[in-house]
This record gives sequence, structure tokens and C-alpha cells, in this order.
Amino acid sequence: MRSTPSKVLIVDDDPSHLEIYGLLLKQAGYEPVSALVRFAGAEFPTEPNINGIILDSRLNSLERSSDLAQQMRILYPQAPIVLLEDGLWPSEENAPYADSSVRRGEPAELLDTLSRVVLKSTEPPSALASQLAS
Repeated sequence: MRSTPSKVLIVDDDPSHLEIYGLLLKQAGYEPVSALVRFAGAEFPTEPNINGIILDSRLNSLERSSDLAQQMRILYPQAPIVLLEDGLWPSEENAPYADSSVRRGEPAELLDTLSRVVLKSTEPPSALASQLAS
């Protein structure tokens, strides 16, 4: 069991969405970290211990969400990416980077999905091995 909250990076072009998702994550026991996407892209935090990422797939930016996801894979290689999508599945361009996707506006589904993918990515190998053995 983790003694510190998992850090989840929220990437969106709307400051109010960053605030709403940040409050949702904080209430669920996560430590939210925000990255505001501007028209010319985003500056990602240098925080090395990001345990999960929520990425809005619909951005008002010169860089597409798939471009940002590719950058985040380099910066945070162990952090799973959960895409906020309009439909049930990630777009073809986002699919290679998504560990999971959730329909936008479904907070309970987002928290459920996040708990599954962040848990898998942060458990020590011995805990994962004991789960697989049982």
C-alpha cells in the first residue's frame, strides 16, 4: 500500500477543467498536478514521480493530443495515460499512447479507470507477483 498519494498529471486547455479535475482527484485521495495547454503547446512539470496522466483529447492548440501524449511518454515513461474522449474508444492517432480512455463527463468512470491503471503502474513487483500467483 502506498504511504503517499499517487501524483496524477492533468493536461487540459481549459483552466476550469484543470480545477474541477484537480478537486475530484484530491477528494479521491490523489495529488493532482496540472499542465495548462496553450495554443502553442504545453509546459510539463519536471516532477519525476508522476504516477498517472489524464489527457483531454480535444485541445485548442497547434499540437494535437497525440503529440503531447508522445512527449509525456518520454518525460514520464512509467505513467499510464487515460484519455478523455468524446466516444467510447480513443481516436486512431491517440490509441498508441492510451493505456485507457474514458468518455468526457463521467467522473465516476474516470476515477474507477484511474484507480486500476495507477495501481498497476505503482505496485512494487513483489505485490504484483503475489496477485498473479493467487
